[in-house]
Amino acid sequence: MDLAGPINTHASRTADLPAPSASIPRPHTPAPSPSPLRVVHDTDGIDLAEAERAAADFLAALGIDTSTESLHGTPGRMARAYAELFSPRPFDLTTFPNDEGYDELVLARSIPVRSVCEHHLLPFTGTAHVGYLPGHRILGLSKLARVVEHFACRPQVQERLTKQVADWLQAHLEPKGVGVVIEAEHSCMTLRGVQATGSSTLTSTLLGTLRHDARSRAEFLSLTGLRS
Repeated sequence: MDLAGPINTHASRTADLPAPSASIPRPHTPAPSPSPLRVVHDTDGIDLAEAERAAADFLAALGIDTSTESLHGTPGRMARAYAELFSPRPFDLTTFPNDEGYDELVLARSIPVRSVCEHHLLPFTGTAHVGYLPGHRILGLSKLARVVEHFACRPQVQERLTKQVADWLQAHLEPKGVGVVIEAEHSCMTLRGVQATGSSTLTSTLLGTLRHDARSRAEFLSLTGLRS
């Protein structure tokens, strides 16, 4: 029976009911959860047969004879390897309501990173630390690694990769702050040129509270193993 509706004409049944009160809570209908965002990398442009022919021409131009038994299949393997490196797996960006109002740092540390330097097409590998201060929604923890993989699976520079991950999480999760730190070893530095074996490159992007609040920034950097 709706106590806030019209008065029932059956007075004998309603005479003892209390008058409607503003303090009576109304039923709460929870807002529907947003559908997960399907994140898919466009692979329509991949032509493995053409890539294999190009790889064979490339090796021949460098004086490598691929007619031998051990190298005969190398152009095809090379094409498939790079296609795999440049094709991140699709995933659903699943978020959940932050019902408890959790407002402390969420940090996923030591996420493996593998990518390819866009200047030499040589790999660089390392780890990423990705954290955020939740707003109205929280993110499934595995999705932090998925986002890193999504942007790493293409010719990259580490500086851009770091910022892309942070900006994307800020735009789609709307947290109070985001922090991303990547440390990687670049084979274009260790295997050629300067041949600086053992060197690593460190990049970071801080957004929102993690950038502007000194205490929050210090906590994030400390948990990632860095000093503020």
